[in-house]
Order: sequence, then C-alpha cells, then structure tokens
Amino acid sequence: MVSPMLSLSTRTIRTKYGELSGVMVTPDSRHLGAVEVFRGVPYASPPTGSLRFMPPVTGALWSGVKLADKFGPVCPQRLPDIRNETAALKTMPRGRLEYLKRLLPYLSNQSEDCLYLNIYAPAQGKP
Repeated sequence: MVSPMLSLSTRTIRTKYGELSGVMVTPDSRHLGAVEVFRGVPYASPPTGSLRFMPPVTGALWSGVKLADKFGPVCPQRLPDIRNETAALKTMPRGRLEYLKRLLPYLSNQSEDCLYLNIYAPAQGKP
C-alpha cells in the first residue's frame, strides 16, 4: 500500500474563477513521482434554492489565492448501515463491506452544495 507524504506548496494557477494553490503529494514509492493535488475546486454555483434541479450555473469569482487542500462535500446519498458487521454481511459480500469501511469517512460530509472537482497533475520540476 502506498502512503503518500504531503507538503503544502504547489504553484499558484490562474482559473477563470480566481487563483488556486493545492498540495504536493509524494507517494512513498521510488517508482512514482510527486503529484500536485487540488481538492474541492468549485466549478459551479451551489445547486440550492432556485438552482435546485437546474443545470449547473457558472460559479462565483473569488479574490486572493484559494487553498484547495480539502475535499468538497459529496452529494447527499443514502449510505448502507455497516455498524453491525454480522447484519451487513447478510446483505453484501465481505469485499464490499471492507471497501465501504475505507470509503465511508470520505462520504460523511454531504451537502447539496457538492459541485467540486479534485484535480491531479504531475508535479512541475522537483518537489
């Protein structure tokens, strides 16, 4: 298993919404190079209120450099209850249960405001 190491410095990039900075991730492997990661980048206005059930609308501009180091919320969804593993295994294979155990922490932050991208790019230059 690869356990990445983080440092908080990437280049600042300009988007049509404003400037953005992410995190540098260096996988714990001699075969993999560093990656610039930009998490939780908004690409549209939150689909709430009058925008609910409508096509995405261009997002708001921001000033300054937005630090894109945290995942945005995921869209609301009904998640399986896996607190009782014995009961959960009656409805799903063990592999799915193990996968859900790893995935659920990333799905706990749910919101209708969920139109965000996670961007991964090869690091520019030396990390």
